[in-house]
Amino acid sequence: MTDKEKLLINNGDENTPYRVLLTTSEEDSLFLRKKAIDIDVKNIATDKDLQFFIHRLQLTLAEESGVGIAAPQVGIGRNLFLFMRIDKPDIPVQVAINPRITDHSENMICFEGDGCLSVPDMSGNTMRYEWIDVEYYDQKGDFIKERLSGSSRQSDFTGIIFQHEFDHLQGTLFFDRLCE
Repeated sequence: MTDKEKLLINNGDENTPYRVLLTTSEEDSLFLRKKAIDIDVKNIATDKDLQFFIHRLQLTLAEESGVGIAAPQVGIGRNLFLFMRIDKPDIPVQVAINPRITDHSENMICFEGDGCLSVPDMSGNTMRYEWIDVEYYDQKGDFIKERLSGSSRQSDFTGIIFQHEFDHLQGTLFFDRLCE
């Protein structure tokens, strides 16, 4: 992490949520459109700045009542996001560091009611894959490979949340994927 990122990460205590960047601000919007970069995974579990960042990002997600949040949404241009595990009630929120989508369904669905913490007062229906194969590191540094699916708010939409948050790392916002 850069010194500037470390300063932003540590600009509050463990009970201070981050400010979520909004598309209504030109400066924020420009940052949200940047592609994020990988995190050094050698010392994930012992990197105090990274662990503190994850803690405060979880606090921010809870404070905002979201189902996912990506590092760029709070001004850190790194490949990290949190996503709710609707498919695993015993793991309410999962950390994904340097996530990759390695395969996906041929079919796409129109997911209803996509929204974003960074895009106030707007939601829409977005084109998403029915399932995705993913890999990432968790906050302990464990490497995880799995298939995520789900396409309905009434049951499971974990795969949709992952795709939405992954898009943030690419500088893509949900309204870029609206169904025709």
